[in-house]
Amino acid sequence: MDLFEYQARDLFEAHGVPVLAGIVAHTPEEARAAAETIGGVVVVKAQVKVGGRGKAGGVKVAKTPDEAFSYASDILGMDIKGHTVHTVMIAQGADIAEEYYFSVLLDRSNRNYLAMCSVEGGMEIEQLAVERPEALARISVDPGTGIDQAKAEEIVDAAGFAPELRDGVVNTILKLWDVFVKEDATLVEVNPLVKTGSGDILALDGKVTIDENAGFRHADHAALEDKDAADPLEAKAKEHDLNYVKLDGEVGIIGNGAGLVMSTLDVVAYAGEAHGNVKPANFLDIGGGASAEIMAAGLDVILGDSQVKSVFVNVFGGITACDAVANGIVKALEILGDEANKPLVVRLDGNNVEEGRRILAEANHPLVTIADTMDEGADKAAALAYGK
Repeated sequence: MDLFEYQARDLFEAHGVPVLAGIVAHTPEEARAAAETIGGVVVVKAQVKVGGRGKAGGVKVAKTPDEAFSYASDILGMDIKGHTVHTVMIAQGADIAEEYYFSVLLDRSNRNYLAMCSVEGGMEIEQLAVERPEALARISVDPGTGIDQAKAEEIVDAAGFAPELRDGVVNTILKLWDVFVKEDATLVEVNPLVKTGSGDILALDGKVTIDENAGFRHADHAALEDKDAADPLEAKAKEHDLNYVKLDGEVGIIGNGAGLVMSTLDVVAYAGEAHGNVKPANFLDIGGGASAEIMAAGLDVILGDSQVKSVFVNVFGGITACDAVANGIVKALEILGDEANKPLVVRLDGNNVEEGRRILAEANHPLVTIADTMDEGADKAAALAYGK
């Protein structure tokens, strides 16, 4: 889960990372009040989870509370790369002498962490990495030891910080590592990390991504979720612990196991080429179990998508046998009642497949079509979605 800048700032402050004051505002009036509370020059910053805010006019320096009111009026409701601004942060102004860059992230390809640091911050780091890769230090971090004093010093030295800045930047990196570990983050980034005119080191703009799989360790993380921006279908699936991702097609997909679901997406997309180029409408993995409740929850999510014209249930019976899956489908349709109003193509294979098919045939539900193979099922579902 990506956090807003103000949420990252609050996490930084909680872990002792040096930051400036920041107050969230949802209205121009709140922005004026925040500017009055902070005092002096403030920065009105659009809170969206996308870069390029400054170029889009989403970051403005306000010298008075009335200017903060005016800028907030302009920024709230602004569209920045498809993201509507609902919130601004009124941030304390900074006397910036120099700008740097630091981040630590999960490096999946190398199965470790990667720290990146540069004395040239403030610009898009992707641009720096391409145009002047030598200006960006990349230091591997062993997950077993993390960033300790020695590793932080190695990072600072590799980036080329001046000796008089060394201790301040090292201490800040150690505290940012504390955020990374204790908040179960996959990314902690500061751009810019700045030196003020008085020589202080401050984290001026932070970006944090936290691992939702570690949510059981962080009850407070639920409050960080941007529920207003969440897709309602994905939110409903999450309530039932379903692995669901909405796509843009017309054929709803239900399968058990991520690999099988991914294969089903490909087969449906291929079959759709012969039927008006219809495509998969979602990824939905119900996992190893296929009880009536789980199947009903999955169907409820998919049938709630107005784009869906048909549903392809593709299940391989393993630990959960096909007869249990079939019973789950039959009972799920009973639970949903009139809400089940789109055709379903069901392909079962594996453990107890014949019994599973018999149960579905005996139920003889008018919405259900049984397919013997995955290719046959994908073709039927695509044809139904196309209206033929």
